[in-house]
Amino acid sequence: QLQLVESGGGLVQPGGSLRLTCTAGAAGVTLDAYAIGWFRQAPGQGQERIGCINNSDGRTDYTDIMEGRATGSRDNAKNSVYLQINSLKPEDTGVYYCAADPYIQSGRTCLAQYEYWGQGTQVTVSS
Repeated sequence: QLQLVESGGGLVQPGGSLRLTCTAGAAGVTLDAYAIGWFRQAPGQGQERIGCINNSDGRTDYTDIMEGRATGSRDNAKNSVYLQINSLKPEDTGVYYCAADPYIQSGRTCLAQYEYWGQGTQVTVSS
């Protein structure tokens, strides 16, 4: 059972940036073996897909909801996956999740489903 831990959320002013981190919650687990997806859920809204990074060559893909303001990356040496979000807006407020699946995602197309989910990290954008 893979445990994912998200961090890096918090209160940020409009226009600010955050880097969200997704790590494995147990030693000995390497996240580079997993395709990673990022999602968010705004208050009172359903879950939205932000994008993903694959587990073959690190390619990423994104939906339109972040309007090009989100960038995903991996640091295998730190066994971490990141989501950098810039130019944050109040409507970006919500809980942000990473999810993982061991299926080999070879292209850019994000997986339809992910087996493992983190607990989420709260992002609040407000002045």
